Amino acid sequence: MGRKLTQRHGGGCGQVELDEQALATPDPDQQLLAVHEVLDKLATEHPAQAEVVKLRYFAGMTNEETAQVLGVSVATVKNYWTFARTWIFHEIRNS
Repeated sequence: MGRKLTQRHGGGCGQVELDEQALATPDPDQQLLAVHEVLDKLATEHPAQAEVVKLRYFAGMTNEETAQVLGVSVATVKNYWTFARTWIFHEIRNS
């Protein structure tokens, strides 16, 4: 099995882009509540990835700034960011 088809690399699934529009709900208050609920769940299950989301999404930090704050590599931040976006999208979509 090629590297791109392993489960770690998506297992042949299509790429999902998560941005502000993907999180949109009819009411901004509902959107904020949904994001916070899902982020709390992410923090419980995957605390390092949740920290990346907080720093990137809410604090507006770059990958490099986030890596420096967390004491990890930029590649790790990118991996955590990709994982977290996919995880959040899945949780919101299935709620």
